[in-house]
Amino acid sequence: MCAETTGQTPDYKDTLNLPKTEFPMRAGLPKREPEWLERWEKMGIYDRLRAKEGRKPFTLHDGPPYANGHLHIGHALNKTIKDMIVRSHQMMGHDSRYIPGWDCHGLPIEWKIEEQYRAKGLNKDDVDVVAFRQECRKFAEGWVDIQREEFKRLGITGNWADPYLTMAYHAERVIAEEFMKFLMNGTLYQGSKPVMWSPVEKTALAEAEIEYHDHKSHTIWVPFKTTNGEGDLQGAKAVIWTTTPWTIPSNKAVAFNPAISYGLYEVTGRPEECWCRIGDRY
Repeated sequence: MCAETTGQTPDYKDTLNLPKTEFPMRAGLPKREPEWLERWEKMGIYDRLRAKEGRKPFTLHDGPPYANGHLHIGHALNKTIKDMIVRSHQMMGHDSRYIPGWDCHGLPIEWKIEEQYRAKGLNKDDVDVVAFRQECRKFAEGWVDIQREEFKRLGITGNWADPYLTMAYHAERVIAEEFMKFLMNGTLYQGSKPVMWSPVEKTALAEAEIEYHDHKSHTIWVPFKTTNGEGDLQGAKAVIWTTTPWTIPSNKAVAFNPAISYGLYEVTGRPEECWCRIGDRY
């Protein structure tokens, strides 16, 4: 009896001579990948790779991310590329170690706590400093745990059980010890360096945290008071003209040229828009 007379559609799959396999027809990666990662973690794959002694060590020094939010594409790109380096050196016969870490200090974490304060109608300046720091520490601890699991989900191999944290007391102690070494061997020195400052946050800023906007500069005249003027110079001011007014807050002095003649003038009259006062000397 043929299929046409019975009205049934033949299953041509059963007529094919195909090899048998236990692989599923669908990869199901979203479901299976967590199972693989869990299996590798139970196996202790990172420690088992370290089991063979005598290998030449290779250590990847990794700049730690801030513990202040979920991972983004930059984290994923950064860590997956570094994971390739660690794995490739392990395969080339090295004892390739990767100890992950987190930066738990600075403005990115403080800013998140301040956002919570503002949502509650609180001002950071009204909160006890110790309490503020404890909240920052607790906030960072929470995000370290979250980001650790997210990095694991990316398949990054490393010593996740024992990462380094900049806020760990041991790390802070080591920093102090290394600082004392510089002090005791005479290599410590005091110098001057410009540091960006946030007048709003009242804290130092890194170059990466500065955003510059286009600004049309206006020229200004600025009087500088003399500090040790005598005779006619007592109370006089030195006037400068500048096209970079944003430098004035940090300007501490005026340079004089001995080859240039300077004059002393007393204001006896002025237009309404002038900032000079009668009797001022320049």
